[in-house]
Amino acid sequence: MRVIITAGGTGGHIYPAISIINKIKEKESDSKFLYIGTHNRMEKDIVPSLGYDYKSIEIYGFSKKNIKLDFKNVGLIYKAYKECLKIIKEFKPDIVIGVGGYVTFPVIMAAHKLKIKTFLHEQNAIPGKSNKFLIKYADKIGISFEESSKYFPKDKWILTGNPCSENALNIKTTSRTKYGLTYDKKSILIVQGSLGSEVINNKMLDFLKSIDDKNYEVLYVTGKNYYDSFSKNKFSKNVKIVPFVENLSSLLKDIDLIITRAGASTIAEITAIGLPAILIPSPYVANNHQYYNALSLKNSNASTLIEQKDLNKDKVNIVGETFYKNAYFYLKKDFTYLLKKKEIDDILIKYNLDKIDNVQSDTKVGGVKVYFKDKVIYTGDVFIKVKKEKKSFWKVFDRLW
Repeated sequence: MRVIITAGGTGGHIYPAISIINKIKEKESDSKFLYIGTHNRMEKDIVPSLGYDYKSIEIYGFSKKNIKLDFKNVGLIYKAYKECLKIIKEFKPDIVIGVGGYVTFPVIMAAHKLKIKTFLHEQNAIPGKSNKFLIKYADKIGISFEESSKYFPKDKWILTGNPCSENALNIKTTSRTKYGLTYDKKSILIVQGSLGSEVINNKMLDFLKSIDDKNYEVLYVTGKNYYDSFSKNKFSKNVKIVPFVENLSSLLKDIDLIITRAGASTIAEITAIGLPAILIPSPYVANNHQYYNALSLKNSNASTLIEQKDLNKDKVNIVGETFYKNAYFYLKKDFTYLLKKKEIDDILIKYNLDKIDNVQSDTKVGGVKVYFKDKVIYTGDVFIKVKKEKKSFWKVFDRLW
């Protein structure tokens, strides 16, 4: 299979795109890939470093403030569209996949013009501007949250979840001891995205100085830009400060509770693992989409939510201790919620399963194991994960032909 994939701007778009590539390679090892991204964002370095062919186009997001730049960008979009027509004609893909970011716009438009099958993936609860505009040009659209289905035609959307979730399940675990934590106490990881957050750092200072008497340890990730100044503070003895965690996904599997932002990839990983979470959505993102990502989990009793404006030492202390003590209760309650919604009945019908043989908690995945004879379904969050007949992007692609 020959595949063009496009995504850009942030890791929340890029890493799901890479996950899709890896899944296709797993199914068809001789597949050929071409990644189209921007000339100046992080994908231009990440993708070639992984050994994939890369084509860059010059395009920018609309600023709303710099009218002169926006007029220039209109011309660049048309130029990029022409370039994409040429690239697609030369590469001759079987499918073109857009995984978010403004760079996808001219690529999907060109593919549609050339009558190439197209697939969009939306990672957030509220679709981005590019995906909203490209709806009528896509053959199928994968969504990560059921709530976002209302934005797409019924005959186009498929609830796929986020492809990063499978990576989190399969990745080798990194021990918490690598970062100075022990197994004598429960562990809390506090991280606010790969770059960190100066606002959150400032709001967390008092909390990190006041937990000497607590029966848990905290690994606090500052972000590289803030580490030098932040680490000069004197913290409680059960707090470890680091600038960055390499391969964060692998550490999540050995942590008891995470306090983090609500980006799409983060949501995918913690729900796949079943990791109890306190989510602090970033208020600085388009359409406030992180808030709605977090709200989706909160409404399913799979996490709790604190808005940044409400964050303080006491709030973290009270919510953190209360939530952790009841974390598995919440996850089990979520299983009851699924039963009430009759989603289990839907699964029985879909997978031709006669009845539930057994239900038990599974602390390794932080959720509930449901046995159907020789098949196992995990639940405990907003997604259903099927072990032997797992819904995959490959099956989604099969529907396009």
